[in-house]
Amino acid sequence: MSPRTILKYGFRIRTRSGVIVENLSIYGKDEVEARRKLCQMYNDCEILESRCLPVSLGGRHAALSYEDVVDLIVAE
Repeated sequence: MSPRTILKYGFRIRTRSGVIVENLSIYGKDEVEARRKLCQMYNDCEILESRCLPVSLGGRHAALSYEDVVDLIVAE
């Protein structure tokens, strides 16, 4: 069984109230899944920009933030 590839996507959005939110990072197997997760958290948002971010999970001493760890735990 091959390991599942998880990518990290960065988003810049406008919420339904008009607020711009930058640097949202969401893990997903592809961009479609990341966008789906984003739309679940921010209903009726407008995605202004999206990009694939490099994920560095190289070994035991890799630097991960708290948000990175939580995102990995909740990624399906």
